[in-house]
Amino acid sequence: MSYKSGFAYVTVLASAMLAAPVVSAQDNTDRDSSGVYLSGSYGGYKSHGGEFDDENDLFGVGLGYQFNQFFALEAEYIDFGNFGDDDVDGKLKGTSLGLMGRLPLTDTFGVYAKAGAFASSFDVDAFDESETYDEVNPFVGAGVDFRVTEQLTAFAEYNRYNVDIDEDDFNGQVTNDGPDFDTGRVGMRFQF
Repeated sequence: MSYKSGFAYVTVLASAMLAAPVVSAQDNTDRDSSGVYLSGSYGGYKSHGGEFDDENDLFGVGLGYQFNQFFALEAEYIDFGNFGDDDVDGKLKGTSLGLMGRLPLTDTFGVYAKAGAFASSFDVDAFDESETYDEVNPFVGAGVDFRVTEQLTAFAEYNRYNVDIDEDDFNGQVTNDGPDFDTGRVGMRFQF
């Protein structure tokens, strides 16, 4: 993970921890646990798989609906940017739709798991050949969240994505069938 990603993690988590005394002093029972929310996130990833081994930053924006304090449905756009080695370059972006199951540990802190589908557009330039792969693959993830104010929640999460390619498109010169991505990111959710 890059220096910028690590700095972003520390900044958001430190802000949330500094806000904890103020938040815990408030009456937290007034929060409506259902409704629409917007999210934004920044982080990094490590791609695994032959010529695609690399790391870079990623950005995400999302729209979700919190049904109650235990379940939410979230749609998200994620841009992974460029990655790869000298002979193989990939560019990945996509949208995900996932269900989030959350376990509230306190009024302000919880852990959650996510699972869903990731619809990706993966552009590959390898050995003077170019291909675009539009795929839908499953993803899984887990995270923690901390309510900073009545409407604002900070979160940190890990997700695992994978995409597929056809090795035969590159005359057998690509040695794997697509990379897997381990992502770590931090972000904020604003609930209306």
